[in-house]
Amino acid sequence: MTTVLPASTSVEVSRRSVLGGAVAGLAVLGLPGCSSRRPAAPATSTPVSTRADFAELDAKIEAAMRAYSIPGVAVAVLAGGAEYIKGYGVTNVDHPLPVDGDTVFRIGSTTKTFTGTTMMRLVDSGRVDLDAPVRRYLPDFAVADPEASATVTVRQLLDHTSGWLGDDLQDFGRGEDAVARFVASMTRLPQRTPPGAVFAYNNAGLVVAGRIVEVVTGSVYEDAVRTMLLDPLGLRHTQFFSDQIIGLDIAASHSVIDGRAVVDTGFWHFPRSCNPTGSLISTARDQLRYARFHLGDGRAPDGTRLLSKDSLVAMRSHPGAGGTLQVELTGMGVSWMLRPSAENETIVQHGGTWAGQRSGFFLVPGRDFAMTVLTNSDGGAALLAELYADDWALRRFAGISNLPASPQRLGAAELAPYEGRYVTDDIGETGELGHAVIDFRGHDGRLAGVMSDAPDAAYLPDELTAPDLGLAFYRTDYGLDLDRDLTPVGTRSNFVRGADGKVAWFRNHGRLYQRQ
Repeated sequence: MTTVLPASTSVEVSRRSVLGGAVAGLAVLGLPGCSSRRPAAPATSTPVSTRADFAELDAKIEAAMRAYSIPGVAVAVLAGGAEYIKGYGVTNVDHPLPVDGDTVFRIGSTTKTFTGTTMMRLVDSGRVDLDAPVRRYLPDFAVADPEASATVTVRQLLDHTSGWLGDDLQDFGRGEDAVARFVASMTRLPQRTPPGAVFAYNNAGLVVAGRIVEVVTGSVYEDAVRTMLLDPLGLRHTQFFSDQIIGLDIAASHSVIDGRAVVDTGFWHFPRSCNPTGSLISTARDQLRYARFHLGDGRAPDGTRLLSKDSLVAMRSHPGAGGTLQVELTGMGVSWMLRPSAENETIVQHGGTWAGQRSGFFLVPGRDFAMTVLTNSDGGAALLAELYADDWALRRFAGISNLPASPQRLGAAELAPYEGRYVTDDIGETGELGHAVIDFRGHDGRLAGVMSDAPDAAYLPDELTAPDLGLAFYRTDYGLDLDRDLTPVGTRSNFVRGADGKVAWFRNHGRLYQRQ
């Protein structure tokens, strides 16, 4: 039986994806800001969570597991003075064991916030300046553009506005020089936008941040994060390498094939060179302890001060350029997505994707609310959309909601500026350049698109019969994502305009697709 205890205690109840965040300024688009220009809402307190609230959460998760082929889920919630930790389902469909709050999952890109928090410890001690150029710490740093190489700052690495091609997942082996070798290889990365100008999710930028941690501390990245953060917080089950979790309950990775969850045996491979951007393995219980630290005053559980309160607040302040990454963002702070709400409360969020493991993590500091959800299936993306991109969990446990978004049907002339081909690139583990292409056309008042992995793919046929995705606009340049049936899925994307005022980019899952 599950019980709800005061927050001081808890109880236990029994093709590879590119790293991405699961689900804060619009000045780049020339649009009004979200929360910063809205009158402050009247102060309210976090709703007091009840057994019925958690029972409803259980029912929602269990229904999603059946609907989306998710074998196992672990959840941890801090809300209304109560802490709730629970596991659902099994770790592995072939060798089933029950999931609980100490089952280990990959948390993917939530790792970036651990890199950012470690960096803030260096900032707090005066060893790093967020607004200094990267070359102060890495004198030989270079991407393809000389000016960006010389001027990009540490902050721009962490708020995803560095502007170069960001999806670089090259594997430089298991040696302690893996991160250094990755950064040295970045001279090939093309510049898409000027540093600081446009938000575009950037895995490579976080690897550079990890390399700065190495150089400033004189330690390999993993040792620095463990010494400065994981060990002081008592995160005993949070590890970087699979050989460190031997003997623990491990959630296997599952693909969804013909509606069935199938074990993906390649789950545990992860390029060490990309560890600063997404390799951590953790548990719901450890993630909730990490959330408590970020909601606190900068002290570890034993009272040791790790960060000043001001530095914790600074991590979720001063957002860079904003847009969308499954949700609408005011921008990124220091490695945190900063998300507006209708009640003018800032939602602090991240999440992760890697080979059949989907996770989400968010905080509402103004409501003393935190939630983490870990899943062991690609189907977990749909559950996270329901809980995180939609505002079910926020409304239920924190008393806040998303910015409103009512889909509209536009005329052909209104859709025409967005129609056409959009292309992005990525670099895989072998160093080979790949492409993704989206072709958009107006269809029944919305945009419908087809996707391809080749830049010379055929444009949409005259008679659109099988779209891969779509967009229903709810305001200028911003839309609700549509599935293949052209129905909303709960996430959001947007278009970015160039200096000439014309549509230049499509931003989907935080990535920029350039208009051709």
